[in-house]
Amino acid sequence: MRDRVVPFAAIRVQQDQSADNVTKQKKPAVPVRTSSKMRSRSGNPAVRAGEVGPAARRRPEPTQSRRQSKPSKPSKQAPAGPPPLVMESGALPPDGATYPQILRGESYVWWHSLLGVVVALALFYLITAVVSQALITLFWATTAGNQPYRDYFAKASAFEFPLGMVSVNLGLAALIPIAWGLMAVIHQMKPRWLSSVQPRMRWRYFFGSLLIALVVLNGVMLLSTIVKPLSINPQSGFWAFLVVIVLTSPLQAAAEEIFFRGYLLQAFGSLVSQAWFGVVLSSVMFALLHGTQNWPLFADRLIFGLLAGFLVWRTGGLEAAIAAHVINNVFAYLYAGLTTSVATIRAVKGLGWVDAAFDVGGFAIFAVLVYLLSRLMRLRTRVSLSDVESRAGGSPASSGLGLKRGLQ
Repeated sequence: MRDRVVPFAAIRVQQDQSADNVTKQKKPAVPVRTSSKMRSRSGNPAVRAGEVGPAARRRPEPTQSRRQSKPSKPSKQAPAGPPPLVMESGALPPDGATYPQILRGESYVWWHSLLGVVVALALFYLITAVVSQALITLFWATTAGNQPYRDYFAKASAFEFPLGMVSVNLGLAALIPIAWGLMAVIHQMKPRWLSSVQPRMRWRYFFGSLLIALVVLNGVMLLSTIVKPLSINPQSGFWAFLVVIVLTSPLQAAAEEIFFRGYLLQAFGSLVSQAWFGVVLSSVMFALLHGTQNWPLFADRLIFGLLAGFLVWRTGGLEAAIAAHVINNVFAYLYAGLTTSVATIRAVKGLGWVDAAFDVGGFAIFAVLVYLLSRLMRLRTRVSLSDVESRAGGSPASSGLGLKRGLQ
């Protein structure tokens, strides 16, 4: 490529312009005044004689305060790095533990678990009864003070009044703070370890299990009507009972699962190194604490407890067990209110073997489907302490637990 040739005249013009620029730069900012009047006023004899010009005035230097008042450009700093990782406070379960073995951490003492079981059973009888009776008394004083208290209490406890059902369900709901308190006080662990091994409620899996329970358990119930047909005849005050059932029965069912499949399963399971031990003993306690019942009804409740405990163990959380219990209780009372009365199912002390077989069959189908769902969702079934690290000053907004969301 040939070099470009610049004309000589253009070079002369550029040189002249450069000289003019230099002259302008050297010109003082304030012109020197050399008039005769200024020379005559000067105190320098040389200046008055005209030999030396007067000194040029200098502009005053800006003061330090004015210099500082000018805004300075912000210095560029490297972006701050992520806050350091800190572990959650409280005792931690052993890394890799299954749900029934969560309490067997470094601070594990065997008699703590045994003490927890004893205190839990004592509070089960005490707190639930106190809360229920207190609410019944309050409702009697505010709505039925003209009736004898003994009669009102008996009818309310038998679910002949919607407020009686509210009182009993909220009394059982007290099992939730009981279980949380036992975890915090006796075992020095966060109550959220009762939810799952992650430790939190895995809501996607819970709602998936709820949908499966809705379809399967109601499908089996409708199938059982072939043997024993239903006749729709809603009881008096059905709509008031419906509101109570929808609002309080899920809370009561969740509370029983947190207490039996949550705390008692972990407490019994930590006594030995075999996870199945907690599943079996918590299921037996669940069936026994339902009161007087015949053998088919006892077997029905025992097998439900075993299936629910198996799901808690193999899926790593309470979600499927809570879903099955909620759907079972809500629709059992709903069908009772539409056919006979809510008080009728409350008074049930026995069940036939055929009805028990339908119930157990429905729970078994549900257990298989939700277990497959947990495999499909790749749920974590063991504790991973690396996923329980939380960042100082904040945590993921979705869970509020400082957990990584790799598995749902």
